[in-house]
Amino acid sequence: MKKTEILGKKFEEIIPSSEIDERIRDLASEINRDYAGREVIFIGILNGAFLFAADLFRNITLKARITFVKLASYEGTSTTGTVKELIGWNEDIRGADVIVVEDIVDTGTTLERIVDELKIRKVASVRIATLLLKPDTCKKVIDVDYVGFRIPNDYVIGFGLDYEGYARNLPSVYKMIQ
Repeated sequence: MKKTEILGKKFEEIIPSSEIDERIRDLASEINRDYAGREVIFIGILNGAFLFAADLFRNITLKARITFVKLASYEGTSTTGTVKELIGWNEDIRGADVIVVEDIVDTGTTLERIVDELKIRKVASVRIATLLLKPDTCKKVIDVDYVGFRIPNDYVIGFGLDYEGYARNLPSVYKMIQ
């Protein structure tokens, strides 16, 4: 099992890049099937979802667009419970079918804020795609339609997820072991 160290913290690989690649192709196939003949707008949540969004979008065969927003509820290794909007919405999405692309659904705080904002903007539909879901820690009632992997309540890095800004570039997902 691969291990890495970031700023004195040790991490071990839990999802290798080959499994991530395969699962992303499967999720894209599900989305292509579910939205056949429709146009979709993907909204990637920065910073963490940029790799997942790009790889997912490359496998989409639908008429589709992608945009990004940046919101945050994390400081260090734990959620603050408060979402701060950092970069706002920049296009009209009224009446659109939207898929929100997240790196990880932990407490659900960020997604709840995004879904509320999309409802205000009167989109036709909203679905959620996430690479990782922590079902035991999700405190909000949110339907996550496309889930890459369900994981326990470990702090994870890699494939877009960071520790203090580092490790987003790792091709696999790692959990903190100390």
